[in-house]
Amino acid sequence: MLATPGPLPPPALQDGFGFEVKQDGQRAMIYLPGDGTVILRSRSGADITAAYPEFTALGSAIGRPAVLDGEIVAFDDQGRSDFERLQSRMGLSGSPAKAARMAQQVPAHLILFDIVFLDARTITKMPCSERHSVLEGLGLTGTHWSTPASVVGHGTQALEMTKAAGLEGLVAKRLTSVYEPGVRSRAWIKIRHVRTLDVIVGGWVPGRGRLAGLPGALLVGEHDEDGLRYAGSVGTGWSDTERVTLAELLHAAAIDHCPFTEVPPVAGARWVLPRLVGEVGYATRTRAGRLRHPSWHRLRPDLAPDDIT
Repeated sequence: MLATPGPLPPPALQDGFGFEVKQDGQRAMIYLPGDGTVILRSRSGADITAAYPEFTALGSAIGRPAVLDGEIVAFDDQGRSDFERLQSRMGLSGSPAKAARMAQQVPAHLILFDIVFLDARTITKMPCSERHSVLEGLGLTGTHWSTPASVVGHGTQALEMTKAAGLEGLVAKRLTSVYEPGVRSRAWIKIRHVRTLDVIVGGWVPGRGRLAGLPGALLVGEHDEDGLRYAGSVGTGWSDTERVTLAELLHAAAIDHCPFTEVPPVAGARWVLPRLVGEVGYATRTRAGRLRHPSWHRLRPDLAPDDIT
């Protein structure tokens, strides 16, 4: 079951929702046959058990057949989920020895937030609040796994707290909702903190098909002491009209050399004079300073590149 992006429910309705911290990791379904073994599958259905040897002991932590839903994360030094750290652990199912070594360097943690099967019973039709109570009753707290608290009501305060803590946001779950496998449901709402930033356009990548000759993505940067530092690729957020306007500006500003201090590893990039300023929204940054989940907001003709610091 997947969450739908959306706004925080209004205060008058928040008592009908449970609020959980939105984690930034790898979604997984956890199959516990009850014989002490455990199988982890990704959203695609791939078996990823061997990539995370630290979860092996979870199979004997319950001793009952169960299917759980959760998120695999790697924490940073402040205890926040860090997808960039987790990436070093992903894709190692075919290399158990390397997975074991990486488990020592970058420990993974399994956050269990739902249960869909227990003993011999499918419980997807049970209300969300009752499923969470069943899950909490299993007492699944260990070095490498935990069951997060679900705060009922108080969504506004919870969202403010996650922002102050530098977390990605919240997931609001309607307490009466059933579990809908394979569905992106409006009963689960993911609310991300959107940060905004003024950036300088230094290049672009042409679109394909009907977008030929138009920007499929913009390559943007920020000034630092060495020049224009590449900050990432933005490929969403504009209307067809805005895309055409951007194309005209980009073609007029074309140059032959890369304006960034380091050439971005982007195939098919075209370069422009770094004079267009735009505003983008984003969720977080990588350790290298790249924007994660960036989205174009608007051109800023009121700003010159030298105004961006």
